[in-house]
Amino acid sequence: MLNCVIIDDEPLAREILSGYMDQLEYVRLAGSFNNAFDAMKFIQHHPVDVLFLDIEMPEMNGIDFLKNLAHPPITVFTTAFRDYAFEGFELGVIDFLLKPISQDRFLVSIGKIKDFLSLKTEDARFEVSRETPEFIFVKSGVRRIKLYFSDVTHIQGLKDYAIIHAATGKIVIKGSVKSMQQLFPGALFIRVHKSFIVAKERIRRIDKNRIIIGDHQIPIGRNYKEEVERKITGI
Repeated sequence: MLNCVIIDDEPLAREILSGYMDQLEYVRLAGSFNNAFDAMKFIQHHPVDVLFLDIEMPEMNGIDFLKNLAHPPITVFTTAFRDYAFEGFELGVIDFLLKPISQDRFLVSIGKIKDFLSLKTEDARFEVSRETPEFIFVKSGVRRIKLYFSDVTHIQGLKDYAIIHAATGKIVIKGSVKSMQQLFPGALFIRVHKSFIVAKERIRRIDKNRIIIGDHQIPIGRNYKEEVERKITGI
C-alpha cells in the first residue's frame, strides 16, 4: 500500500488526483493539502510514501518545500510549467507530471514508483573486475547478473540510489550518480546532469536542453552543457 499526499493550491487538481487514487487498491490518499505549511506538519507526524507536489503555490512553493524536508519521501512534481522539470530532477524527484494530468500518465508515474520500490528491496550491488572492460557483474540476492555496458542506455540518480536503465530491464543500486560515473567507462558514457549519465551511442537526438534516448527525455544541466557539446561531437 502506497500512502500518498497531495499538495496543491488548486482544488480541481487535488480532486483529479484523488479520483485517480481512489481507483487503485494499492494506493491510499493519506492527506490532501492546499498549502505547504499544513502538509509539512502532517508529514512530520505521519508515514508518507509518495508526495504529489505542485510547484507554483503561494507563500512557499513546492521546490522550497522539498528542500526544507529533512527526509523527503518519493516525490512527483505536478505543474503546468514544463521548465521546472530541470530543477525537479536535481532534487531527486522520480517523475514530473504536466497539468492537465491524464489518468494514463498518472498510472505511468505510479508504475515508476512501484518499480523503484520493488527493485530497491533486491539490494543489488556491483562486483567489479578490472579484467572485464565490456561488462560488470551485479549481485542481487543469490543471483549474479552480467551487465554489458553496451546494453545500458542511461543512469538516473534518485536520492541515495541510482536507477540503471538497460535493454534487459532496470536495476536499482544504492549509491550516487558520482559513484556510478567512476564505474562506467568515460569513453562510452557522459554525465549530462547532476542526476543523469547517458550512453553516448544511445543518443538519438538533442533537442535544445534535452537528450532523447528511446522514449526518454533527459535534461542537460546548465553546468554540463559545454562539456556535452564538446564530447557529443565525437560520437
